[in-house]
Amino acid sequence: MEGKTATEKRAHLLTQEQFAHLGDGAIAYVRTMRSEDVSRLYPQAPAIEPGLTLFALLGADGTPIVLADTEEGALANAWQQQLQTVSLH
Repeated sequence: MEGKTATEKRAHLLTQEQFAHLGDGAIAYVRTMRSEDVSRLYPQAPAIEPGLTLFALLGADGTPIVLADTEEGALANAWQQQLQTVSLH
């Protein structure tokens, strides 16, 4: 097995702009949130009873897509929109 030499060119890295749009329209994730925090991501949402656990489906860049009362509901919406969901840790 041969090692790389210092004179070999490195692969081109993504620009900040390219990285920011990585996964646009194709990848989403589900985030658990408290009902008290909903208005921050969804300013148009009606008032929701405090103390509830909800599930937000977010695009790869963090753009809110849908809010659901179950994780399964959020994942079903991703499936309907043909979005690949990923797990974030």
